[in-house]
Amino acid sequence: MLLAIDIGNTNIVIGGIEGGQIAFEARIATDRIKTSDQYGAEIKGMLGLFEVKPRDMEGCIISSVVPPVFNSVRTGIVKVIGKTPMVVGPGLKTGLNIQMDNPSQVGSDRIVIAVAALAEYEPPLTLLDLGTATTIEVVGKGSAYLGGCIIPGVRVSLEALTSRTAQLPGIRLDRPKRVIGKNTEDCMRSGIMYGTAAMLDGMLDRVEEELGCSTTVVATGGMARFIVPLCRREIKLEKDLLLKGLNIIYQKNRKR
Repeated sequence: MLLAIDIGNTNIVIGGIEGGQIAFEARIATDRIKTSDQYGAEIKGMLGLFEVKPRDMEGCIISSVVPPVFNSVRTGIVKVIGKTPMVVGPGLKTGLNIQMDNPSQVGSDRIVIAVAALAEYEPPLTLLDLGTATTIEVVGKGSAYLGGCIIPGVRVSLEALTSRTAQLPGIRLDRPKRVIGKNTEDCMRSGIMYGTAAMLDGMLDRVEEELGCSTTVVATGGMARFIVPLCRREIKLEKDLLLKGLNIIYQKNRKR
């Protein structure tokens, strides 16, 4: 079994992949002050929760966009499974032709998602990741990674709104009943949820106008299942792109 880990700004996704299938998936909170021993204990605990033994892991791969946490997680993994993880970054084969001013600045999670999407869909693709940030990335023909956009995430926008205003409360991000809210909470919920959906619809139109062609749109990330149904564009929802991409990259680069 492969242990696949993605370190995000809010959560660390831990997945077990066997025979190309996701055997289990779990999340723990990203914490910049935890030690390697703490992360190791949490990861070992998650394996136990799914009745998986550390010795069952034939290898591990990590992607990370949180440098202060990366070393602690990597060291913790070594302590648990006794193997040094493969790390997504320069030098690994991905199959992507990254056409950016500075390819090394592209987040490893962006690379992983693009690799996974290309394995299932024909380019050109527009990929949406709705997490701590809302990101848009474009992959053209020939597996060319063309670039994209970075936008404040849904929860980040809501936190900024409530922290900067004296009378606006914290709210749950449930699906709004209507666009025109009848109370403060409904007005905020509509603005955040429908506003994000309308922003994505508009950005997709502009992306395709700039490209000069239509694209297949694929969405992933923790907030995608809440926002995508509110969009007017046809968007394919894929909740496991990160783990699928990590598995593909690991198989491309493992030593036979």
